[in-house]
Amino acid sequence: MTCPFYDKNGKKGQAPIGGRMFKSGFVSIIGRTNVGKSSIINKLVGEKVAAIANKPQTTRTAIKAIVNRKNSQIIFIDTPGIHKPKSKLGNVMVETAFEVAQDVDVIVFVVDATSNDIGKGDRLILDKIKEANKKTILVINKIDLVDKEHIAKQIEQYKNEYDFSAFIPVSTVKNINMEKILEEIESNLKEGPAYYDIEEYTDQTTKQLVEEIVREKALKLLKDEVPHGIFVEVDKFKKKTTLNKEPIFHIDATIYCLRESHKGIIIGKDGKMLKNIGTYARQDLEKMLDIKVNLKLWVKVKEDWLNDDRFVKKFKLQ
Repeated sequence: MTCPFYDKNGKKGQAPIGGRMFKSGFVSIIGRTNVGKSSIINKLVGEKVAAIANKPQTTRTAIKAIVNRKNSQIIFIDTPGIHKPKSKLGNVMVETAFEVAQDVDVIVFVVDATSNDIGKGDRLILDKIKEANKKTILVINKIDLVDKEHIAKQIEQYKNEYDFSAFIPVSTVKNINMEKILEEIESNLKEGPAYYDIEEYTDQTTKQLVEEIVREKALKLLKDEVPHGIFVEVDKFKKKTTLNKEPIFHIDATIYCLRESHKGIIIGKDGKMLKNIGTYARQDLEKMLDIKVNLKLWVKVKEDWLNDDRFVKKFKLQ
């Protein structure tokens, strides 16, 4: 016995071999800043679709990442980390995270295993989950940093707060229980079509991925020297051929920062910092695009861009 299978264009086909029901659905990954949501997304997808840095608010927009399994298609939405907003951008980020949670099939709530109690940020998210009243899986990340007794205590705390579908302790560093997340999500999905082609793993444009990768490298290399107020925008993106007839992407991108002093730090002595950012970003881009890349980076000061509507609107939920 087979069940209907539809691609994103509505064309009817057949279910995967074995006759099992094909499932699909949208899943929101929500949590405080810096709990590892983007790392989890990238591990589950097997591709880099979200910027990772050891800084809060790395993810600024709701990024879709697609996992195609034998009998299901899971569309993840990695939302911005929940934090106390201090700008227009901050407000948009928090609003986006909560809007997404209202309109998905399953919520994955990620918490930090090293937390001793349910803090204000997690409590705020819990309240929103209760309002949404969706099937929710609690994922406890960074279990490699604590003992089993601590994890058990944490699970007990959250059991008293909400009727979670499952509790899954994980470690992205040691790749513990990542497959269990997918299995549990799939068990909570209903029969549905494949919304995207099976070759796709994100709905982000290539330009958006370039911007994410450049920003990630900047955040990692700059560490605590420059506050989180940087934004990357691709100015030119053209595919050409070299003199040897090899395809190559020519990409120009601008890193915007808040102050003139920040610009000097991003460029670095003799341009060394900017060169390093460009080198590491180019290496990732060539792996992702499977083509040579000529990347040129520029740095400009845009004071208070965090409250500039032209920039902020890019992060609003579409």
